[in-house]
Amino acid sequence: MRTLRQIIFGDEVIQLVIRLGLLAVLIVWTLLLIRPFVPILAWSVVLAVALNPVFQRLAKILGDRPKLAAAILTLFSLAVVIGPATWLGMGAVDGIRDLAGQMTAGEVLVPSPPQSIKDWPLVGPRLFDLWDQASTNLRSLLREVVPYLKPFATTLLGFAGNAGVGTVKFLLSVVVAGVVFPYGPQLVAAGRDFLSQIVPDQSEHFLDLAGTTIRAVAQGVIGVAIVQSLLAGIGFKLAGIASAGLLAFVVLLLSIVQIGGTIVILPVIIWIWTDKEFPIALLLTVFLAIVSVLDNILKPLVMGRGLTTPALVILIGVIGGTLVHGIIGLFIGPIILSVAWELTVAWIRTERAPQRGDVGYGPPRSLDLHQGVSSSPSPDNNR
Repeated sequence: MRTLRQIIFGDEVIQLVIRLGLLAVLIVWTLLLIRPFVPILAWSVVLAVALNPVFQRLAKILGDRPKLAAAILTLFSLAVVIGPATWLGMGAVDGIRDLAGQMTAGEVLVPSPPQSIKDWPLVGPRLFDLWDQASTNLRSLLREVVPYLKPFATTLLGFAGNAGVGTVKFLLSVVVAGVVFPYGPQLVAAGRDFLSQIVPDQSEHFLDLAGTTIRAVAQGVIGVAIVQSLLAGIGFKLAGIASAGLLAFVVLLLSIVQIGGTIVILPVIIWIWTDKEFPIALLLTVFLAIVSVLDNILKPLVMGRGLTTPALVILIGVIGGTLVHGIIGLFIGPIILSVAWELTVAWIRTERAPQRGDVGYGPPRSLDLHQGVSSSPSPDNNR
């Protein structure tokens, strides 16, 4: 029987330590090599999962030709990214640079109300006074606060400088997603096998839940926000607003974090009526009013009841994703964090659900963090 000294200093232990050390070096080295490509791969997987229903329908229409359907869908996605999305992004970058320059110089300007507002019936004089007071007070307040915002201006400039790299990553992600489309079933099977090693009893449910969450957030949150911001940017541009791209980007952010772009669109509508002729102002007002409520119309149609992730989780995902991965993290962050949230809640329910015959058997109310995690029923709902 070997002594403790022989066990500790034996050849087997030394070989085991060497193997573990080499394995650790290999894993760390691999992570360092793929780290620059993680955002691209993550966003390509999100696109592949979110657009998979469209891909399946298109493949059937084309006579079960998945490669042709993947090529057409990829070209269409590239056209959207290269066209309106790039236009919106470049406009937002210019606006961010101007704002950062004003902060650095201490010259953030708040526009004064046009004199034409005084001629409006009933509300004109009162609205002019309120706007003038707000403009004066904000201007004096900003003069005191702006010197402290210079570090924030540096962050804004860094974010704007990262926009070009982010655009390239978007393009690469679309191409990678196009390559992934035909191999969807194999990737799903691989994901199921991987989860079966971690959660054998719930691998199928967790895989369905992850897919449902990705589609819900990508289509119902990110997709709707992009559509709304693009249409808002078109309306701002038609209205002749200098910072149309920046305002559209703000609408995008507010839509993603579930606040809505109405608080940006409403002041623009008021400004339109002070600057444009009646027919043009009326048409732009109708268009922007429809855009402002577009998210309330599209989200129920796209999402149904497949997601109830708290808005705070999405907000943290937006901020954290942007800080870690730049502009592409703005879209990846809320999706990844939403998936993690939904899987964690489902795992807690599964682990803590009492078994049949236990005292107090029934749904654990204290753990019911939210209803309707996904369209797939959870195990305790089947009982």
